[in-house]
Amino acid sequence: MPRKTLMTLAIATVIAVGGAAFAQPKVVSYPGLGMEPGTVGGTLTLSLADSPPTFMYYGQIDNNTQTLTGVVFDSLVEFNLETYAIEPALAASWDVSADGTVYTFHLREGVKWHDGTPFTSADVVFTYTQIITNPEARAGDAAQFIYTVDGEQRAVTFDAPDDNTVVITLPAPSAAFLLQQRFPMMPKHKLLAYSVEGGAAQAEINNAWSTDTPLSEVVGTGPYKYDSYVAGQKVGLVRNADYWKVDTNGTSLPYAERLDYLVVRGNEAQAAQFLAGNLDTLNISGAQFPDFKSREVAGADFRVITSPALFGSPPHVAFNFDDPTFGAWFSDVAFRRAMEQAVDRQRIIDDVYNGLAEIPGTPTAPADGTFYEDTKSLMLPFDLAAAGAALDALGITDTDGNGVRNVPGGKDLEFSLTYNVDSGTFTDMATIFQNDFAKIGVKANLVGVSGSALLGTGLAGDYQAIIIALGNQPDPELRKPIWQPGGSLYYWHRATQPAEPGGAPNFDAMATWERRVYDIFDQGTTLVDQDARVALYKEWQRLNAVNAPVIMVAKPANIAAVHDRVGNYVYNLGVIPGYNPVPLYYVK
Repeated sequence: MPRKTLMTLAIATVIAVGGAAFAQPKVVSYPGLGMEPGTVGGTLTLSLADSPPTFMYYGQIDNNTQTLTGVVFDSLVEFNLETYAIEPALAASWDVSADGTVYTFHLREGVKWHDGTPFTSADVVFTYTQIITNPEARAGDAAQFIYTVDGEQRAVTFDAPDDNTVVITLPAPSAAFLLQQRFPMMPKHKLLAYSVEGGAAQAEINNAWSTDTPLSEVVGTGPYKYDSYVAGQKVGLVRNADYWKVDTNGTSLPYAERLDYLVVRGNEAQAAQFLAGNLDTLNISGAQFPDFKSREVAGADFRVITSPALFGSPPHVAFNFDDPTFGAWFSDVAFRRAMEQAVDRQRIIDDVYNGLAEIPGTPTAPADGTFYEDTKSLMLPFDLAAAGAALDALGITDTDGNGVRNVPGGKDLEFSLTYNVDSGTFTDMATIFQNDFAKIGVKANLVGVSGSALLGTGLAGDYQAIIIALGNQPDPELRKPIWQPGGSLYYWHRATQPAEPGGAPNFDAMATWERRVYDIFDQGTTLVDQDARVALYKEWQRLNAVNAPVIMVAKPANIAAVHDRVGNYVYNLGVIPGYNPVPLYYVK
């Protein structure tokens, strides 16, 4: 017999009023976060760092598109905002077979797309089979649904026995499977023509919903609907009055009648817009904290909020293992460990983040007590003399007396260091790195690119060294595309990636430690024993620390400024699927 896995929330049945069927509601309440029932009405004005390149979440990895997707689309399951536990969303409940391989999702009844079309199991199966597992979808996750069992690769299958039921069958049990299923669901009736099922090539899905698409075509099931778009200026959204979430008073969410996302590039410009009253909330950096806090203390009409960063994005420095000039050195752990000693983490924490950060020691968040392994003792401290000596030992010395070290063969060790020019934090960080590297005879030429182009630059391999921040999530399995060699976001060693989308990774290109990391993530997918999974992922964190595929820099705190007119504010990165407090914000 299957074991029943139901979240005990206040979920009502379908009701009918005047002949119109309403969606099966989900009652949400987070008193532990200081949230209270709000009132419907008003406009909230938020910010985007740049214009979205597409409205199609799976067509491109982009923070701006992800932020908008979070308020327009829903997933089968979502995070509890307070406990981070997985609970029902578009799936009202689910059953799991006794052997842990068959998940039967019972969809929330009465949910409709923004154009009035019913949301059904056909949409769910379509989203998984035609988009998420499509190896050509730029922001898909095909690898997650291929399991290695007894040395063979086997695929997850998806079935829809009726309109309200989805059955997902795994080749083997997976402890993190539910946690992973926070993918935004997409409308089959709008996207069929861009899919293989509809006769298109696999890559065509990336062309769906370009920014010149009529907004009436871009429909979700989420709390807001697209209303207007002016490139480089603003994205407007209006409240979905038929949304399926309600508060404890029975008031339908979301509260705000309208969301306006202003496109404001750069930290300083965003701060100016907030201080002028043109933005209601703003995520700020440690460098901005003293100014904002002093204004709050002096009686400004906003408050500054700080909190530990579970989902935060710790920056790191990566060297391109595949660089045609210096790849042989960048891929050498001895070189990376030498350069690690030229990274002054404490200065960056003190001077760039104003102390509102910590040394991370690992890609896993310290706030995540389950998987976090404190590897700070395995990291090499800032020591320019030791860094220079380590480079000497590699034969990288200044042979021509020009102040820049030469690699064997005579070429100056001079490379580009790419960073987000829109971020004052990253700009300051890059300058510190450049100056400290110069002190040991390493010349770094700063190359600033827009924040919206930074990750794409890394994924294209169009850099030599780069500063990037990639977020944490509660289970390392969720970061598999980043940290498993051959993963779609394992951008510093692209030679490990499959020759063809969806194929096997290039094991021959992996170092011994990389192959071990690959196996850890592969085994972690199908292990059910949580203690065994924790042991594996802690081993990975130790391997990460001593091999330094990237040099972890700092783990900043979450800091936000919020105008007093905004109620129920909870810090929101905006890009974490299944974590969306915005529908609960209200205008006082």
